[in-house]
Amino acid sequence: MKNFILIGAAGYIAPRHMKAIKETGNNLIAAYDPYDGVGIMDSHFPDAHFFTEFERFDRHVEKLKRSSIKIDYVSICSPNYLHDSHIRYGLRIGADVICEKPLVLNPWNVDALIELEEEYNNKVHTILQLRHHEAILELKDKIANGPADKIYDIDLTYITSRGNWYYTSWKGDESKSGGIASNIGVHFFDMLQWIFGPMQSFSVNEKTKDTNSGTLKLKRANVNWYLSINSDNLPDQAKKEKLTTFRTLSIEGESIEFSKGFTDLHTVSYQKILQGFGYGLKDAKNSIEIVSQIRNKK
Repeated sequence: MKNFILIGAAGYIAPRHMKAIKETGNNLIAAYDPYDGVGIMDSHFPDAHFFTEFERFDRHVEKLKRSSIKIDYVSICSPNYLHDSHIRYGLRIGADVICEKPLVLNPWNVDALIELEEEYNNKVHTILQLRHHEAILELKDKIANGPADKIYDIDLTYITSRGNWYYTSWKGDESKSGGIASNIGVHFFDMLQWIFGPMQSFSVNEKTKDTNSGTLKLKRANVNWYLSINSDNLPDQAKKEKLTTFRTLSIEGESIEFSKGFTDLHTVSYQKILQGFGYGLKDAKNSIEIVSQIRNKK
């Protein structure tokens, strides 16, 4: 049984990390979040210590270390712009780190963390759950065993409705979230470059506070992509069925269905990490490069 601490316990994604820690047979001993609405912890780790001030959380972690209680992993579910700082904290206390996507906002942050990883002799892992999705694994195998010189035409659309709260929160601040491409698109870009090779060039056709779209030329694919959090952009059929999310990936006109099974993939990610087969800093860098360039494109 490994000991975990968690930073960002009140966020949307934190329950998936708590569930993954529990389902892999490990223990959450302390958690931190400035917001105290964390009743979800009762369903997973009611005995875990909880703090709303980082200084007290840090003091508790120091007491654990001096009591010879080893902290094996720090799980990070904090706002995107804080990931870099919290990863550094995890490495400094002598733990391995599991960080929610996007790992960081800029590719040069990845380079700096690689140096720190070597300095502290601990590992940084990230959640790239689509790499564990059965339909995506089948697609990767199919492409790898297909014609080696074929360039594929791909259309990616992902619309996930968000209310007005989004623009008031840190997610609506591009300097904190990285913008639409980083916040909701980074794992799709990671999946595409993982299968079809690194980015060769890109363009941005639309960039507003709620919608990004453009093209992406990968080594073996030409991608048209569209990302939005505006429910007005949902297809008519989705609106008729009162759906709030619409995602579609088509390759050469053939639709790839991967909507199901998302919620269980964090547990799979944790299993792989604990077995020594997780994805780290270098694995994440290509997709961070893509979303960083999209963000900075005028």
